[in-house]
Amino acid sequence: MALKSKVVRAKEFAFRGYTFDEIQKMPLEDFMKLIPSRERRKLKRGLTEQEEILLRKLRKKGSARTHCRDMVIIPEMVGKVVFIHNGKDFVRVEIKPEMLGHKLGEFAQTRRFEKHSGPGVGATRSSKFVPLK
Repeated sequence: MALKSKVVRAKEFAFRGYTFDEIQKMPLEDFMKLIPSRERRKLKRGLTEQEEILLRKLRKKGSARTHCRDMVIIPEMVGKVVFIHNGKDFVRVEIKPEMLGHKLGEFAQTRRFEKHSGPGVGATRSSKFVPLK
């Protein structure tokens, strides 16, 4: 009995029932109907001057630095690299199709997890107690 090899394919990306190629061909107004209401409202009001500058830079170079953390990711931005400011430095983020409809700031965390070690030099006697368990 011969063993059949199983071909495993990567699942094709779909956003609300549309393939990525279909979404790229859509006008922005049709794409807006697919995203959540908060992001739809932001796009309906139009892009700010800074967001338009960012889009122009992305079209021209393919990458850009920005402080626009509240910009909604649109199909035109997929495949580009954006450096998003997190309050201290710029975090490199490559835009993927799964990020459509989200905001840029969601991918550049502003807070980092800090794990504390044992008590320091100036600690009081009561705070120096650490249970053995």
